[in-house]
Amino acid sequence: MSGALENIRVLDLSRVLAGPYCSMILGDLGAEVIKVEAPGGSDDTRKWGPPFKEGVSAYFLCANRNKKAITVDLKSTEGVDIIKRLVSESDVVINNFKTGTMERFGLDYETLAAINPGIVYCSITGFGETGPDRHMPGYDFIIQAMSGLMSITGTDQSGPQKSGVAITDVLTGLYACIGIQAALVERSQSGKGQKIDISLYDSAVSALINIGSNYLMEEEIPTALGNEHANIVPYQTFKTANGEMVIAVGNDHQFKALCTVLNVPQYADDKRFETNPDRVLHRKELVSLLQTEFLKESTAFWYEKCRKYNIPAGPIQNLEEVVNDAQLQSRNMFVEHEHPTAGTIKMIGSPLKLSRTPVAIKRHPPEPGEHNDEIIGSLFNKTR
Repeated sequence: MSGALENIRVLDLSRVLAGPYCSMILGDLGAEVIKVEAPGGSDDTRKWGPPFKEGVSAYFLCANRNKKAITVDLKSTEGVDIIKRLVSESDVVINNFKTGTMERFGLDYETLAAINPGIVYCSITGFGETGPDRHMPGYDFIIQAMSGLMSITGTDQSGPQKSGVAITDVLTGLYACIGIQAALVERSQSGKGQKIDISLYDSAVSALINIGSNYLMEEEIPTALGNEHANIVPYQTFKTANGEMVIAVGNDHQFKALCTVLNVPQYADDKRFETNPDRVLHRKELVSLLQTEFLKESTAFWYEKCRKYNIPAGPIQNLEEVVNDAQLQSRNMFVEHEHPTAGTIKMIGSPLKLSRTPVAIKRHPPEPGEHNDEIIGSLFNKTR
């Protein structure tokens, strides 16, 4: 069965995470993705680890399935010519070089658009292609710090904390994927491609959502709330008799149900806690009262009670528990595929569930230059 993006060809000149994550999603959706690296392989994540399996990095595997791979020297005239020839037969170009690098290669948008006016050209950088910091390198950790995300993550005791994954890279990859598909839809009407300028910094700031909106309204610098929510109470972790769990009460009806579950119906009628704004104002008093009740039973006990009353709740699971979760298993969120070097590899599946054009994993994450003969050889009608 064909994928949703069948007949779309993507040249992916990016490496590490944001760009490769974007192109992997496009590949999952059926696009032909050609990963371009320097001779020998230049994606740093090939060497990031451990863990490795037969020399293959787990990090590299997480963002590079459903791609072909070629090696090209972009510092050579021949290498640039190969890319230009491929651009004439492609729909999308993705790069995440520092601002100005593609121009130095002679592969800037204007040059490539002259070759193929329909090309969608996506530039992913740390800070964008305009502004005083446009030439600064951008790394996820630095962007989490500068964007304000770290300032609202953690507690007074821990100090600022980063996310457990490179979340700004993931967000930027998703935004890039959205922008590319939007440009392809528009091209179907206008016949013209366009340039997309996406930065990690912009993407991270966009993720401030309600916390950013709160500041813009009141101009009060927010503090880190740990596992609490700035605008909703109770919406946080609670300790139980044998662990911790999350309670996410989003409205007054759910709060009343929670009080029933905890056998403290009087709290639902307490003037301090009747509405969410009341509960936010009296956060400390309410949380202390609820915490006392949660300590009386186990996580499993409270989780089942909350499920019975349709109260949003969940245990804090480790990765072993996540991988063995029946819900995720039923959704095919963990998949296996054969790799020519590593053998059978396990990967996180795609969350995209399309009814007529389902996601399919057709290709293993490629070795450097694995498809040189197929792609470059056929381009010049000879093998390399």
